[in-house]
Amino acid sequence: MRNNPLLNELLQKLAYEMSKLPGVGPKTAEKYIFYLLNQNEEEINRLANLIAQLAKNIRLCERCHNFTSVNEALCPICQNKQREQNVICVVARQQDLIAIENLHEYNGLYHVLRGTLNPIEGVTPDKLSINSLLKRLEENQINEIILALDADINGESTILYLQKILKPYNLKVTRLAKGMPMGASIEYADEATLANAFKGRKEL
Repeated sequence: MRNNPLLNELLQKLAYEMSKLPGVGPKTAEKYIFYLLNQNEEEINRLANLIAQLAKNIRLCERCHNFTSVNEALCPICQNKQREQNVICVVARQQDLIAIENLHEYNGLYHVLRGTLNPIEGVTPDKLSINSLLKRLEENQINEIILALDADINGESTILYLQKILKPYNLKVTRLAKGMPMGASIEYADEATLANAFKGRKEL
């Protein structure tokens, strides 16, 4: 983080923390800070209180690792018995789960890996929620696993790894169709492209 002499120590620390957010570099972080400084105290406190409540009121679902209320062990999707209980859609992030849910094309369960394999950045299989996925397969009658991961190098390598370790379970393993262009992120894919990729998923 660059050291801006125009910002005092508090503002420099805040700029550093904000620059850690996805898509926010040093200049954008400073832009946000100056915006906040021009707001009244009530608005700043409201934002600060909401951020503070995240850690206190949101937790990970014990089964699929989606976000849920701190008072609930399972997220609303895992609790919903009306959903197909024998299909699991594996996604990298909670944002991907939301993107798929917005299609209203899928009515099964999910499993959030919390990332994809990336050895360069130290993201190895033990860093992902793969073991808990395998545990779900051992404890439940699952017929199909849908691998809904980004169409980039990390997503592809994760699919290959999962395909290998899922083979002994003798279940149907599918992946999104090639309607997703190489390098595309599920989170930002338009609904038509994502829907077609989901409907046309191929068995591995």
